[in-house]
Amino acid sequence: MNSTDGLIQQLGSRVDNDSDAIQDFFMRMLRVNAVNPKMGGPGEWERANFIEDFLRNEGFPVERVDVNDPETGKTRPNLSARVEGKGPKNLWYVAHMDTVPEGSKELWKTDPFEPTVRDGKIFARGAEDNGQALASSLFALLELRRARAELPFNVGVWLVSDEEFGSVYGVKHLLDRGHFRKDDIVIVPDSGTPNGGDIEIAEKGLLWFKVTTTGKQVHASTPAKGMNAHRIGMKLAIDIDEALHRKYTDADQIFNEPRSTFEPTKVEQNVANVNTIPGLDVFCFDCRVLPKIRLEDVVSDVERIIAEYEARYHAHVSLDLIQKDSAGPATSETSEASTLLARAVQRTTGTRPRFVGIGGLTVGNLFRKAGIPTAVWSTIDEVAHEPNEYCHIKNLINDTKVFAALPLLA
Repeated sequence: MNSTDGLIQQLGSRVDNDSDAIQDFFMRMLRVNAVNPKMGGPGEWERANFIEDFLRNEGFPVERVDVNDPETGKTRPNLSARVEGKGPKNLWYVAHMDTVPEGSKELWKTDPFEPTVRDGKIFARGAEDNGQALASSLFALLELRRARAELPFNVGVWLVSDEEFGSVYGVKHLLDRGHFRKDDIVIVPDSGTPNGGDIEIAEKGLLWFKVTTTGKQVHASTPAKGMNAHRIGMKLAIDIDEALHRKYTDADQIFNEPRSTFEPTKVEQNVANVNTIPGLDVFCFDCRVLPKIRLEDVVSDVERIIAEYEARYHAHVSLDLIQKDSAGPATSETSEASTLLARAVQRTTGTRPRFVGIGGLTVGNLFRKAGIPTAVWSTIDEVAHEPNEYCHIKNLINDTKVFAALPLLA
């Protein structure tokens, strides 16, 4: 056994010995509601304070970047801590503090903001997305510091805000202000599989849009006097759906879902009663588009169909882009981020990982667009945003071991 193997085993034993402390921190953190303020929540402030106090009590210097959010009146915090290594290069684990809302509470079997342990799982909103990653990367850093491991480069965490709504006050802000460098190694633990066998190195482009049809509201018994915006909207949604799927049929097998997807999702309430013809109809689409396809082309196709409907029905139809993020270049399988993560996963878990692409959008895409190769990985059951979201305790502990081992394999 060489010295690296011995240190990795030592770190694994330390993680096992500290598993109760890791679980305790994790559950206390999950009790601090951090629902994104753009989704009606209190934001990340109190959770960031909790984490910062923890880090400072452990002796870490903490860098904090607070960003004013004029849209919500909140201050959006971002935290960083690191262990110094021999070289100037940085390895960063990037996890996000914000969560989505709990959704329909009646679908939860437990209180979403009071973590509950059952059958080896911890149930709470944010347990998987992205609490597991936050706790596992933070404790990996802590174990490396306690072991006084000699590291080939600096190893640290960035715990960021606003991932669930575009990262304007999180990673985008940090990238714009030079907190990351081109030679950084970035690992984002925000996507994965139950066996931990997939390392994500490519993501699709994301396009969310809203279509609003304006007709004329009248009593349902006199439809000739009005213009039923809901009927027009329903037909328009179907035509957009079919036209996009008909045109964009290319596939890329690196992606778990090989083709682009165009999904009608949210529909806003038009009228509150049955006997009124709606004068307003609103629907939304969520599109996940292969990197080879320009999002601008998809928007142009939707605009063309809308213009045809306006001419046909003499109704006013507007298109609003809610979010538009083009896909960055795929991370090479031979990059440091990819190879180090693959070695750590195989050395620690025995699983030989494969490289994949996903339709979900993580902050990994923002780093790739900035020219920083990034690998995305964790061991999860993919229950993010669902009622009764959970994290396997064994995954929390094992992912900590992987992140602790990774810098030692350089």
